[in-house]
Amino acid sequence: MNEQEGILELVEMLYSMVSEAWGVPLGNEKCLLDRDKALDLIEEIKNQLPAEIAEARRLVSRRDEFISSAKREGESIRKMAEERARKLVDEQEIVRAALDDEESSRISMEDDYTLILVDIPSAEVRNNRNTYTTIPLGIILAEDALITVCSEETAVLNTFVEQRIRDFSTKKQMRFTYQILYNSCMVYQSLLRSIDRKRTEIEERINDDTEDVDLVDLHELESNLVYFATSLRANSVVLDRLTRYGRLRQYEEDEELLEDVIIENKQAIEMTGIYRDIINGTRELLSTVINNRLNNAMKYLAAITIVMSIPTIVSGLYGMNVAGEWMPLSATPHGFAIICIGTLLICIIAMIILHKRRML
Repeated sequence: MNEQEGILELVEMLYSMVSEAWGVPLGNEKCLLDRDKALDLIEEIKNQLPAEIAEARRLVSRRDEFISSAKREGESIRKMAEERARKLVDEQEIVRAALDDEESSRISMEDDYTLILVDIPSAEVRNNRNTYTTIPLGIILAEDALITVCSEETAVLNTFVEQRIRDFSTKKQMRFTYQILYNSCMVYQSLLRSIDRKRTEIEERINDDTEDVDLVDLHELESNLVYFATSLRANSVVLDRLTRYGRLRQYEEDEELLEDVIIENKQAIEMTGIYRDIINGTRELLSTVINNRLNNAMKYLAAITIVMSIPTIVSGLYGMNVAGEWMPLSATPHGFAIICIGTLLICIIAMIILHKRRML
């Protein structure tokens, strides 16, 4: 029996003695006790209390020491993790793979670390237009550290830095990794919706002020989708391998999160395919409209040329160097006016015929 249990037992015995004592007649709450036995119990309690009080005082006095020790231990762990991170980052092959824009998504497992390389969306300026592309993101998993390497700041990681995602922790490495991949899928889908909105804006202008620049914009949007589709398919291979690698420690919740990531990645791939088909249809429609407008313009020009050629032919005939008696109406009074009126009538008849044939 330890000291704490001994004190509690003595107090319980004293309580039972008082509660079970005989009451004094007409004495209200007074009772009869065995004085010697009660004093013995109180004496034993007094003998044991100082040790308990001293222990409590010792713990209180060392509270700050315990806190300082915990802080020192935490700082030591943090420094060890930073040192480990520096050593891993110093390995040029890892950094070069994460910073190479042409590097494909993959998983590389070494003795002391695991490299997960995926493509994430990024904004850029191309042909004086705000467009999107993909860049590699390296996630390095070591025994006591998780390191992300990317060539530029990205919304995928800034969401975590700004703590806009709840319930995430870097302690469980795989869960944090899956949360990064899940957020990457969400960014993909958000940018895909933005691309579709831009396509809708171009489509709404088809009947109003469609220009050749709209074709260029559609081409840029389709280029963005090509980058996205290629990167998403490569990421799906990485996700599939993550489901089969038993070396990576996972919790049951991590497996469920990985399934969510795979579902969202597949949805992003489907959205990319659908939007590419829609953009192809929009581009063909836009090309058809522009070609049709050009054909109409050429048709109008041809009709105007036909009408204008009538007075040219008439004036050319009368301007030939032949004898006057051979030209109709040359000797008739008001012959010039008659010729002009006749030419005008012929032009009007030609215009009516062209209009009926929808050339004017």
